[in-house]
Amino acid sequence: MASELSRRALLLGAAPAILRAQSRRERPNILFAISDDQSWLHTGASGDRVVKTPAFDRVAASGVRFTHSFCCSPSCTPSRGGILTGQAIWRLEEGGNLWSTLDKKFKVYPDMLEQAGYQIGLQGKGWGPGRIEPGGHTRNPAGPNYRSFDEFLAGREKGKPFCFWYGSTDPHRPYEKGSGLKSGMRIEDVQVPPWLPDHPAMRSDILDYFFEIQRFDRNLGDIVAAIEKAGELENTLVIVTSDNGMPFPRAKTNLYDSGTRMPLAIAWPARVPGGRVIDDFAGHADFAPTILEACGLRPLPEMTGRSLLSILTSRRSGSAAPGRDRLFTARERHTSMRAGGVGYPMRAMRTAEYLYVRNYEPDRWPSGDPPDYGDIDNSPAKEFVIEHRATPKFAQYFEVSCAKRPAEELYDLKKDPGQLTNVAAASEYRAAKQKISGELTKHLRETKDPRETGGPVKFDEYPYYGRANPQRRQTK
Repeated sequence: MASELSRRALLLGAAPAILRAQSRRERPNILFAISDDQSWLHTGASGDRVVKTPAFDRVAASGVRFTHSFCCSPSCTPSRGGILTGQAIWRLEEGGNLWSTLDKKFKVYPDMLEQAGYQIGLQGKGWGPGRIEPGGHTRNPAGPNYRSFDEFLAGREKGKPFCFWYGSTDPHRPYEKGSGLKSGMRIEDVQVPPWLPDHPAMRSDILDYFFEIQRFDRNLGDIVAAIEKAGELENTLVIVTSDNGMPFPRAKTNLYDSGTRMPLAIAWPARVPGGRVIDDFAGHADFAPTILEACGLRPLPEMTGRSLLSILTSRRSGSAAPGRDRLFTARERHTSMRAGGVGYPMRAMRTAEYLYVRNYEPDRWPSGDPPDYGDIDNSPAKEFVIEHRATPKFAQYFEVSCAKRPAEELYDLKKDPGQLTNVAAASEYRAAKQKISGELTKHLRETKDPRETGGPVKFDEYPYYGRANPQRRQTK
């Protein structure tokens, strides 16, 4: 059986992803569940005292919860492209931008699993937003669409392992204002993150965000229950995460933890010892090679992510593997809300001690040109920050969210876990900054980032398939 599957995979173009000796019966099902704009803080398993996430907590308790998991980019389209391809976003050409396309030359793990005999399905938001046709795709790169997991399961060929992507649109904005309060959550129980002003209007907006996280979690619970009812949960690899941070000022679209640090729980009862918490760094580009290896395939050589399988199948907690002490994140164009439709390019390196951010165009507005600041989702939180920009008590929150930033940012995470005090210019941090800056540059060059290799940089030139076309905007 293994040799036949290897031959079939090669004939279907899956090389060099050659199947290892593993029978169909042993191969796991894959459930990948992803929320839309949820920060790592906001699950019950992570200690939040308001939001209720029993399904996520169940996966975490039966498997492994990662405390330092980071998306590839704090923007939907490139984040999801990094997940599907296992590559850093600066390698994906147009796919590094929001509202773009993903060229078919960048192989995605669902196609590879389908070629190896898996049944593939997608419910909700897969890769995107963007247009699939310019990239040569005839369906979403995450798989063919189904109205529900039940429909997918009912139509599955008997005995076939499945790979299913459940992509919620929760907790993406807009929200029903007051929905969190109406559901019974209490405004006084909200813990406001340090990068946001503590005010009743902000607390209420956070509760509305929590309401939608809980809806995603309920839907996740229904899917897990359906797999359990079918008797297949034991041999299903379940991955639950989000694509980028919460849609609030200084969170989504930023390379601070508020924008890039993600909830992550992974379970596979047949092979993964449960009840563990891992502090090693994990990136979303690691998912594709992990899934491929779990299914008996070799990760592609162009993948910059590294399989997490050895960590998952070990019995270790805390620090479980050497060489996982840093993570790299990036951002290119999010919206077209700047003169000329240009983006705000950034790269960052995160370690346990520091966050270093490199801003390639510090003369641009990081959140979009005023007065719109269009890279921040429209919301009561955004309105509050802008309206109170001149109020002494709240002015600092406008500054950290909307004001221009220097070319380099450095945050001492032991002293400043909220990442609000930039020490890049402080003399006592000169050596640390030089070291981490050099390590970032080295990694970017090794992985062929055009912003560091001297090649053409086209991110601002690629088509924007959203409502506003940057090619039609006039440069001021």
